[in-house]
Amino acid sequence: MTSWIRSLLWIVTALILAFMILPIVIVVIMSFSDSRFLTFPPPGFSLRWYEAYFGNRDWMDATWTSIMLAAITTVVTVPIGTAAAYAANVSQSKFIRRLQLLLLTPVMVPVIILAAGIYMVYAQIGLVATKTGLVFAYAMMNVPYVFIAVLAGLRSFDMNQEDVARSLGVNRFTAFMKVTLPQIRPSVITGALFAFIGALDETVVSLFIAGGENQTLPRRMFMSLRNEIDPTIASISSVLVTASFALVILAGLRGRKTNAG
Repeated sequence: MTSWIRSLLWIVTALILAFMILPIVIVVIMSFSDSRFLTFPPPGFSLRWYEAYFGNRDWMDATWTSIMLAAITTVVTVPIGTAAAYAANVSQSKFIRRLQLLLLTPVMVPVIILAAGIYMVYAQIGLVATKTGLVFAYAMMNVPYVFIAVLAGLRSFDMNQEDVARSLGVNRFTAFMKVTLPQIRPSVITGALFAFIGALDETVVSLFIAGGENQTLPRRMFMSLRNEIDPTIASISSVLVTASFALVILAGLRGRKTNAG
């Protein structure tokens, strides 16, 4: 019976994974179609839609805008999320611990509500369609992911090592940078990865507050889908999926190298 149950679990797991991966595989295949429309299976294969993407200045401008905003968001988010996780880990105050719920609010509230609220605030202070406004919005939404990732790393770290360093005369910040941070670096990298991908792929908030010269790639993709559907969208999606997988693999290899060292 145990063997039968184990086999059943493997089958169910494989079906779930196939259900999750199959749409991505279909999109990637359609991105190589030579048809004018999205069709599966494609009647023929071609790179014309990748050429249409990389050769279009508007698409490239939106892509570089999204990459730049995601990078800036990551630089802003990682120190904030790391500091918040450290405070939550070392503090014994019940008030500080309860603030964790406030910090996690962006992942608990429906994103459409957040987007509408951000837009109403930005409309009053003139941050709609600005890079600053987009970075602030993305940072607010991705700090929880950095916080959760770093807090998990800190919970598995022996804080006595930092206490020993402080007993030798260094301050808390120096002890953290030289003792704690090198050992929780994989968690920090994971949080940074989530923040970057989250900012790069954010669509709903971008629809509300991006525009003009600061049009992001997800927003432009959505607007393009509303007007006309062609395999260019599939090629862009394939590029984003490939980039995300590459970042995850690099982060995993870096974490493995760090642990081995």
